Amino acid sequence: MSDNVTARKLPVWYKLIYGSGDIGRASFNTLRMLFYAIFLTDVVGLDARLASFASLVAIIWDAINDPIVGALSDNVRTKWGRRRPFLLVFAVPFALAFLMLWWAPPWESQIALMLTIMLAYMISDTLQTLISVPYLALTPEIAVEYDERTSLTTFRMMWNLIASLLTAAAAPEIIKAVVGGGATLQQAYLLVAAIFGGLSIIPFLLVFFVVRERELPPVDVDKQEQLTFKSTLKEFVQNTPFKYATVIYVANWIAFDIVSLMLPFFLLYWVASGDLLAKVNLFGVNLGVETAALGMMFLIAILTLPLWNWLAVRMSKKKAYIIGLLLWIVIEALVWTVRPGQYGYMLALSFLVGIFTSNAHVIPEAMFPDVIDWAELKTNQRREGTYYGAINFIRKLATAIASFLALQILGWSGYSAPDGATTIFTQSQSALTAIRILTGPLIIVFLVIAMVFTLRYPLDRDRQHRIRRSLERRMRRAECKEKRG
Repeated sequence: MSDNVTARKLPVWYKLIYGSGDIGRASFNTLRMLFYAIFLTDVVGLDARLASFASLVAIIWDAINDPIVGALSDNVRTKWGRRRPFLLVFAVPFALAFLMLWWAPPWESQIALMLTIMLAYMISDTLQTLISVPYLALTPEIAVEYDERTSLTTFRMMWNLIASLLTAAAAPEIIKAVVGGGATLQQAYLLVAAIFGGLSIIPFLLVFFVVRERELPPVDVDKQEQLTFKSTLKEFVQNTPFKYATVIYVANWIAFDIVSLMLPFFLLYWVASGDLLAKVNLFGVNLGVETAALGMMFLIAILTLPLWNWLAVRMSKKKAYIIGLLLWIVIEALVWTVRPGQYGYMLALSFLVGIFTSNAHVIPEAMFPDVIDWAELKTNQRREGTYYGAINFIRKLATAIASFLALQILGWSGYSAPDGATTIFTQSQSALTAIRILTGPLIIVFLVIAMVFTLRYPLDRDRQHRIRRSLERRMRRAECKEKRG
């Protein structure tokens, strides 16, 4: 697809197909964020402190392979482009990674369990990286305009949140139905993994066959700068918008990931007072506590996506994000006021959480492609894969450390895992206090950091438009020079 096509507004059907690629990624990440920690402690039987070590090492490896895959996708040259071949080759292996992640090894040794979980996590995350980084790097290639990138990201996040809603709401109900039918928790989790893993294959193949990448100018090997780790790191350090966007992006996702990690613990052991089969009535239907709260949250997030897209276009990405951050801070403060048994209050907060959830998913993601334009202006090279690999590396490393510390705090606070036959299980007061702090007040620290850097973020609509015009003039000069040559 040539630049004059990508500069126009993308048709809705095109955005829908590209955005559908996030279905598999969202299902994978939602299952892992919401249920993996409690799966490791309550199904695998792994001590929370050992589980945190296994996750930390595995996520550090996953963070390291992000920039490697990003650089690889920048340098791949095929008739299908640089990114799309990854979607074709790794769609099925990515689906199989679901099953690998949710297998409970039959070992008695805690060390053997930890090592096996670590290996399974590393392999599954590597397969996810081989899909995710090239897929995300397509965003700035197919949408070049400031507001069009927000729109494309909104469509992608619509599919992301729909998949998250279905996963978060359906997974607990599938597990309870399968266990109620006489199967084990392990079999129930594997069935959930097979369902959502299988559903992820088709969207990636659709993106491969429909989406087209921007055509790149011929590469002059003699003049092409040889990238080294040192030169790449220097480029990142000199890219001021990248530094600001990275802090915003990382603080945003650390906050969201820790909330996602702790939410099942908070709902089951604090709100439901340890009733593992607690039900709540939502719109006349009796649902599990996790299903009701998460279902409400993701439903509202989907419905409010147009609101944040409208605000970002009418005001700016920066102002829209700050409004969302302020709402998020207020809600995190209110989480501390929830008392056991207050299901109505919990659902009301879930409604409000959904509003900022869509903001947290859309705006930071829509800001980042503008950083790559700034880098192209300075270096005369497009390295979307390298930049997306780098920010994923930093985000995953930071989230790994934060999740590690959260699980360490949980383990040292006296958290105990229930046995398989227990339906009522209460935690110690110290464990409950740790769960409440990790779910609510602690998150505010990261949100304040994100707000400070957002206020100082240097790119806006006018500046991005000037950058795009400069890049277009440069491209026209290069084309004229090539024709004369």
